[in-house]
Amino acid sequence: MKVTITGALLALLLLAGPAQSDASYLEREDVRAFAREMAEKHGFDTAELLSALHRAEHDPRVIRLITPPGEPGVRSWQRYRARFLDVARIENGVAFWQENEAALREAAQRYGVPPEIVVAILGVETFYGRNAGSFETVSALATLAFDYPPRGPLFRRELENLFLLAREQERDPFSYQGSYAGAIGYPQFLPSSMRAYAVDFDGNGRIDFESGPDDAIGSVARYLAEHGWRRGEPVAEPARIAGADPQPLVDAGIEPALPPETLTHAGVTTANGTPPATIATLVDLATPGTDTEYWLGYRNFYVITRYNKSSFYAMAVFQLGQALRETQDAATAAGL
Repeated sequence: MKVTITGALLALLLLAGPAQSDASYLEREDVRAFAREMAEKHGFDTAELLSALHRAEHDPRVIRLITPPGEPGVRSWQRYRARFLDVARIENGVAFWQENEAALREAAQRYGVPPEIVVAILGVETFYGRNAGSFETVSALATLAFDYPPRGPLFRRELENLFLLAREQERDPFSYQGSYAGAIGYPQFLPSSMRAYAVDFDGNGRIDFESGPDDAIGSVARYLAEHGWRRGEPVAEPARIAGADPQPLVDAGIEPALPPETLTHAGVTTANGTPPATIATLVDLATPGTDTEYWLGYRNFYVITRYNKSSFYAMAVFQLGQALRETQDAATAAGL
């Protein structure tokens, strides 16, 4: 049943218990408008929703962490790469692979995404679940939804999806924890992605990203498959530049749109001089003080950027995956 918020009811909610923040979100018209919209669109009980929002805490750490620095830093591929391709992440990734081999094999069969890509994404996102974040998700998203105007509409949609997710999963919305941006569990899915792509991969009747990796493994593979992953096709390979300035080709965009003949005519081939395998994008990986690395990115490379819209991110996932595959294969060959 929908409840009309009267002045008396609002006063009772405000007196029901102290808000965790300096000023209750209930005192704000934009928050009450959000609650009314949720009631109208999704049938929520307005009073219950406002009571929940009254518990939400404005967290200044969230605003500080999400605000871009005043002076953007210089992009450096080698510095970025070093964050994710180190001995600890590779060794722990292979251990994670071996511990979860059955789930990874099933995900590869069902969705066509190889184990090394799924493991690498979990490694980059949360160090295989070890760094999944400790921010209470309702408060993090409320802070961003109502107190971070540059991206307020996005995070209001995520707050909406969090309440919908909690209702669907029959969970207290305050039971979710994750990153300062509201991403949850091993794979750091936002609530909208959880609702759209998460799967109960272990078949226990619920989707759970916090207590174990099986659902995360299946959900990452499904996410990539739904965004166009092509089973058995290449991801990326080094490019050789023998023509003029390649920047116009880079500027063509991250989505593959350059036919092999266009690239070869412009002097761009694979590292061994052969034409690209198929339609590609030209990716530039710049590091100050060194020559820029150029790579050919294929459709599956682009699909990884749907997880995080960064060529640095996609290449880190790809190269970590390669390192994991090589180390895993060597361990298998050695009988380890």
